[in-house]
Parts: sequence; C-alpha cells; structure tokens
Amino acid sequence: MRLAPLLLSVALAAGLGLATAPAPAAGQSAQAETRIPQHSFATADRLREQALASELGYRITESLTTEVGPRMAGSEADSRAVEWAIAKFHELGYDKVWTEPVTFPKWVRHSESGEVVGEHAQPLTLTALGGSPGGTVEGEIVRFDDLEALEAAPAGSLAGRIAFVDYEMERARDGAGYGPGGTLRSRGPSAAIRAGADGFLMRSAGTDLHRNPHTGNTRFDEGLEPIPAAALSLPDAQQLTRLLALGKPIRVRLALDVGWDGEYTSQNVIGEITGASKPEEKVMIVAHLDSWDLGTGAVDDGAGIGITMAAGKLIGDLEQRPARSIRVVAFANEEQGLWGGRAYADRYAGEVTDHLIAAESDFGAGRIYALSSGAPDHAQGAVRQIAEALAPLGIEYAGSAGGPGPDLIPFAGKGLMWARLAQDGTDYFDLHHTPDDTLDKIDPAALAQNVAAYAVFAYLAAQAEGDFGSAPKDD
Repeated sequence: MRLAPLLLSVALAAGLGLATAPAPAAGQSAQAETRIPQHSFATADRLREQALASELGYRITESLTTEVGPRMAGSEADSRAVEWAIAKFHELGYDKVWTEPVTFPKWVRHSESGEVVGEHAQPLTLTALGGSPGGTVEGEIVRFDDLEALEAAPAGSLAGRIAFVDYEMERARDGAGYGPGGTLRSRGPSAAIRAGADGFLMRSAGTDLHRNPHTGNTRFDEGLEPIPAAALSLPDAQQLTRLLALGKPIRVRLALDVGWDGEYTSQNVIGEITGASKPEEKVMIVAHLDSWDLGTGAVDDGAGIGITMAAGKLIGDLEQRPARSIRVVAFANEEQGLWGGRAYADRYAGEVTDHLIAAESDFGAGRIYALSSGAPDHAQGAVRQIAEALAPLGIEYAGSAGGPGPDLIPFAGKGLMWARLAQDGTDYFDLHHTPDDTLDKIDPAALAQNVAAYAVFAYLAAQAEGDFGSAPKDD
C-alpha cells in the first residue's frame, strides 16, 4: 500500500502547532527563561545589512532553475539537482556536506489532454494530478460547487460520467485559501469514485486567470480503484461551466498517459556551518529541492533553496561563528508526500533536543512580514528579541501563529520546535505548480529581504542562552 501523502495545505491552512512543549508537572519549577545575549545583536545588524546588499540568494536560485530546471521527484533531473546541491554547498564554503537516502514510489507524466466532444467540440487545458493513474475516459460532465456537494452525491449516481468540481479558491496573504483547494485535490477523486464516476476534474487550486493548470498531488482511499484525475486551468473551468449553463449535456474526453513506475532513491542534501562552542547542537533552516515538472520550480521551492543556502553562507563567513551549528537541509520529494522530511524525522528521532529550533522557506519569494514560533512561554522572550532584530526589515512578532513548514511537520510531531517566517503569499497561488513558476517572477530585492531575515533568525537562535522547547514527544 502506498502511504497517503501529507498536503502542504495542512501546514498553511491548519496552522499546526505540533511541537509545543508540555507544561511543567506539579511540583516542578518553571524553566529558566531563554535569552539572547545583547552582544549578539551588533553582529545580527551587520548580517542583515550584508544580506540586503547581496544578490547571493537570487544567484543561487538562478543557478538551480537554469542549470537544472524542473526537478520532479524520481526524474533524471532529480539526480542532477542532488549533484548541483552538493557542489553548491561546497562552492559556498560549508564545513560539512553530505547526503542521506530517501526512497519513494516513482510517478511519471508522459502526456495529457482533454477536450469537449460533440456539438461544442473544443480543447481543454488541463494537467494530471500527481498520483493519478493513466487512461482515457469519456463521459458526460456533472458539475459540483465544492467538495461537500460531491461527497453528498449518492453511490452510483455518477456511473459512466465525469465529476467536475468548480470550487473557487480565495486569495489571501497567508495562503489560507489553499486549505479547501488542497483538500479538494486530495479527497475529491475518492469521493468521485464512491459516486461511481469514471473520471475526476477540478478547477485548479489557484488564484490566477491565466490558461495555466495547477498540478499537485492527490491520493486514493484504500480499497478504491483509482480513476484518471486532472485539474483544469481556471479559464477552462469557467468555460466548462458556461457550456453546462446552456442546459444541454456536455461530454468530455480525458486522456492521461501517466502513472506509477517502481521505486526511486533520491537524497536529502545537507550542508552545515560548525558552531563555535556547542557544535553538536544546531539550528535548522530548510527548503525542498524537488519541484513539479510544469515550470522551473523558482518560487516552489528554488527560492527557498536560495534563501537558506545564502543565509547559511553569510553566517559561515562571520569572523566569530555562533555558538551552535547552522544546518541547511535541501529535502527530497516534498511535493509528493514529504518523503524527505519523514526520512529525516525517522533518522534523527533520538536527537530531537540537539535540534534547537527549525524554520522552513517554502512559500515563494514574497517579503516576510511576521515571525512566530510554537516555543513555550520560557522561550517566547527570545523569539520576541529576534523579532525586534528583524523589525527594520518590516517584520513583526506574531506570537505562536501558524505552524511548521511542510517538511518539518514529521519532525515537529516528534518534538522539534518550529519557527515561522511568514511570507506575503498574495500572488503565490497565481504561480504555484504551474508552467508560470519561473525565475522572472522573483523580485531580487524581496528575496534579499528573506535572506536577511533567515540569516538574522538563524544566527541569533544559535546564540541563545537556553532552549526553545525541542523535546521528545510521546507517540
């Protein structure tokens, strides 16, 4: 049985605070307050200004998206991306560079097409959802407003037909609209199967009006026979709705040459800057190396790779290193189920307390506007200190709002403490998982602001006197 993938929408919309430390037991004294020594802030200020004046994060992102391009998990480009990341960490002067294997089922896309057939024949622009089986199906379209309406369809009512869910995702700075859209993509095909459908179509989980479909992973509940599943570009979804409004049956043919093709082993690629006095402890800043295949993976998540690699490099270049190590992880196969994050969490489950705190950049390249953390009360003062150092970048303290980045969810479930540097994602879902996810969409100045924020965050966290609450959690 294939493991059902965790969705990015869970991290963005649900705001999971998975790593909050337990309160002291009765009779125990409260833990000493974590603080960051004042002498660290002058260095943090210099880091911030150096990062703002540097194009390094953009150049790293440019290198990845140009020299490797799309990096779908299990593809030939996946292997080239791993070699690129190893070489880039070495080029940037990281003290330690290594890889750790990540094995997962391999899904491939060869071709895909859709069309309206009959009286109003015309092509449709669509893309297969990751995890969909291949096949060609033709049938009358039945439209539903949302997932709940589809799930309410009686068993057998869609026999010989294709389910079409026309849910319109809402635009939001924090990406909250992706929760319902991502959930539809994950659960919709199974609901269609239960109603007897031969195929599944959805309005893409996106906010643009370009003729670019948004791909992304889906899943099928155990015991169900999978059916071809695809997402329409938003203009094509609107066109299909207009055709249905004519009051006549509309038939669509869906042809997908996609499917599973054995297993593949990729790698998490890790670079580390060695701490000055507590090198066995580390602050993690992470992103994911893979992308979908339609664009070049610039905002998702080439930008995150550029931001975190550049931030680590700037800290490594300091004359006086921080007390703890800075570990930068380029995770494998986030897009199809957090495979790299889960492998890392399993591998380091016994070393949770050595991972002081972690933050992930996986929401594009928009400016960061807030810092938050699930840290317990004794460490929130230190989080607030970091936020004060980030204030010149336009970043506010946001308490415990949000949750861990997607690749950190598995380890946060084992007790890792997370921080969130919230990016402005107002236009992120115009580009997400589409052919439009390309380097020209990134503002170099906004990317430099991200690098500055991650460098200051990681440096100051690594200097903290005390902890941020990482501790093993009971299963």
